[in-house]
Amino acid sequence: MLTKQTLIQTLDKLPNSFNIDELLDKLIFIEKVNEGLPQSLNGKTVSKKEAEKKLSKWLK
Repeated sequence: MLTKQTLIQTLDKLPNSFNIDELLDKLIFIEKVNEGLPQSLNGKTVSKKEAEKKLSKWLK
């Protein structure tokens, strides 16, 4: 989950003029990284081989 502080910091790093897609992309990226870091630290990851198997239908 994002915080107001994270949103404010993200907005401060953007140029004075930007489109909403840029902001949303950055916020989604930050949220996913914040979700993934604890998972990674707790060993909740998949190997490259497992990922390739799961993604094989899209990698054709």
